[in-house]
Amino acid sequence: MEFPDLRALARAARQRGVPTALDNTWGGGLALKAFDLGEGAAVDLSMHALTKYPSGGSDVLMGSVVTRDAALHEKLLLAHMRLGIGVAANDVEMVLRSLPTLEVRYRAHDASARRIAAWLQAQSPVRRVLHPALPQAPGHEHWASHCRDAAGLFSILLDAALPAERVDAFCDALKLFKLGYSWGGPTSLVVPYDLRALRGDANRYQGHLVRLSIGLEATDDLIADLERALQALR
Repeated sequence: MEFPDLRALARAARQRGVPTALDNTWGGGLALKAFDLGEGAAVDLSMHALTKYPSGGSDVLMGSVVTRDAALHEKLLLAHMRLGIGVAANDVEMVLRSLPTLEVRYRAHDASARRIAAWLQAQSPVRRVLHPALPQAPGHEHWASHCRDAAGLFSILLDAALPAERVDAFCDALKLFKLGYSWGGPTSLVVPYDLRALRGDANRYQGHLVRLSIGLEATDDLIADLERALQALR
């Protein structure tokens, strides 16, 4: 959950004639305007995993690639034709049915996640909360300059002294949070990550990384669920 300086990155790429693509799934098409990053900066391609917030139920496998560049659009159409890419009409119907409630759902995910993230900051053995809307989060200043909203997705770092099996037990102890990699649906999810296997600068973050996706359950119920699991961890 590190928010980069997208405006500077887009400008640097454009100066060098390098096309840019942004996975804008986290922004849901609402928190971040990929084609208007401010001060004349923009990306060439904006991609969304429609499985997440647009579908609303995490039960559709679909994605989108959008551009305002006519030449890039032509290339996308040709690739689409040559690869034979297509989606089922029923899946399209499910996404279209959910789009009218996208903004309401996104804002609900955001509000609940911010409240839970703030609560977790005061809990032990949580050592750090990585949520871009929190002032001490990495890249917060970039998030604040690009966005007003945030998704229901963030991570926590648990005490490095804990053995990995106890972190797994914490995740298993949660009842409302299900184990799963996806996010953006109505059900809250949790998944532990081994940073050492994912990135070369894993030592930058001390502790066990656990990612939380906040769904649409009652926020108080989710906090109570986390409190029970943390109490068992303590």
